[in-house]
Amino acid sequence: MSTADYDPFAPGKWAVGVRTIQAADPDRSRLFPVEIWYPARAPAGREPSRDELRDAAPAGLACPLIIYSHFSGGSRRGASFLSTHLASHGYIVAALDHSEVIAPELARPADGETREQQAARIDAIVGSRVPDVRFLLDHLLNGGAAALGLSVTRVGLAGHSFGGWTVLATADREPRVHAVVAMAPGGSSNPRPGILPLTLDFGWDRELPVLYLTGDEDVATPLDGIAELYARTPPPAQMFVLRQADHQHFADDVEASHEALRSLELPGDAAWIPGAMRPASELCPGEEAHAFTRGLALAHLDAALRRCDLAEAILAAGAKDALAARKIGGYEWPAGG
Repeated sequence: MSTADYDPFAPGKWAVGVRTIQAADPDRSRLFPVEIWYPARAPAGREPSRDELRDAAPAGLACPLIIYSHFSGGSRRGASFLSTHLASHGYIVAALDHSEVIAPELARPADGETREQQAARIDAIVGSRVPDVRFLLDHLLNGGAAALGLSVTRVGLAGHSFGGWTVLATADREPRVHAVVAMAPGGSSNPRPGILPLTLDFGWDRELPVLYLTGDEDVATPLDGIAELYARTPPPAQMFVLRQADHQHFADDVEASHEALRSLELPGDAAWIPGAMRPASELCPGEEAHAFTRGLALAHLDAALRRCDLAEAILAAGAKDALAARKIGGYEWPAGG
C-alpha cells in the first residue's frame, strides 16, 4: 500500500456508535455527563439510521482512546465532526462537560461577585481542568470502558482553545498519554486582553508527539502565540496553519458559531473581541476547516498511537500534496506561508 491508498481525510470504514453516560466523582461531589463515540456493528446490507447507532453494539475492536477537551463556554459535543471521524477509523473518543459547566459554584458568578471572588472562581475553573481529564481517564481505564464493551489500547488527547491548553497541561502530569492534538490552544506568554492568563511548563520527560492546528486569522489566540508554544514544545512536535481561519473554525457549525460570537457583547477586557472578528463570509468555509482538522489530526494520531508508516510519510512531507489535492489552504509551520 502507498500513501495514495491511505486517506486520513476520508471517512473510515466503521459505523459510529454514540453513548451518553454519567461518571460520578465522589471526591469532588460532581456528576459528569460523558459522550462516547466508538466503532459499532452496523446492520448488514444497509446504512444504519442515527437512532440505530445511538447505543449500538461495539464492533469488538481494541482501540486507541482519545479524550477530547472543549473550549470555554463549550460542551462535550463541541467537536463531534472530529469525534465521529476518529471513531469511523477505529478510535474510541470520550468527552465530558468540564467542571465549569456542571458545578454551579463555577458556572455562575454569585450575586454581587467582587473582583477577588471572580479571580478565585476563575482560578478554580482553571484548576479543575486537568483533574477533570485525569478523572475521565481513570474512570474509563479502571472498568468504565470495559463495562460498555470497549477495549482500550493507547491513549491520546485532543482539545480546542481552553481545551487545547488543558490537554497540553494534562500531558505534564499524566504519563499514560502518548499523543496530543492542540487546536488553537491558550497558554502563550502574552495573551490578548480578556483571554485567560494560562501557563504551560512542557515538563514531560518522555517522547510525546504533539500536533498544533491553528488559523492565521485567529483573533483570540493569534498565530504568533501558537508559534511560541510550538517553539517551546519538546520534540517531536509539528504545527499546521489553516489560511483565512479564525478561532471557531475548530468547532462544530463553524459559520453559526463564529457569527454568534461576533454578535455578543462580551464583558470587561474581552469586549473588543467581537468587533475584531471578520465576517464568516470573508473566511474559509467551515467544511474546509473540518477537513483540515480531521485529516491532519487522524494522521498524527495514527502515526503516534498506531505507528502507521503511511501516516508518518504524509506528515514527514508536510502534508503539502494531501492538502493541495483537497483544495485545503493549509501549510506546515514554519516552512509554508
